[in-house]
Amino acid sequence: MKLAERYKQPTPKFFKTLRNIGIALAAVGGAIIAAPVALPAIVITVAGYLAVAGTVATAVSQAVVSNDKDDGFGNNLKKSSPETDFGSSDLSKGEVK
Repeated sequence: MKLAERYKQPTPKFFKTLRNIGIALAAVGGAIIAAPVALPAIVITVAGYLAVAGTVATAVSQAVVSNDKDDGFGNNLKKSSPETDFGSSDLSKGEVK
């Protein structure tokens, strides 16, 4: 899957929330960096880290795509079929497939 195709796919709910938090962090960091008043160096440094962290979180969260088998939290939504389930076991019968 190409990157452009990946960005067009639906994003799971958790990563949409994380993306929005990342956008907010980047905006706050950018606003502090661009502030027209003199601020202490530590504040400017932290704002730079906020901007970078927000940008990275936004980019990574947008690149995550959902598939039909996963809801974004690691929960399987579909029942597995015998053709695709290679490591399951049926404990009631004592069998391992």
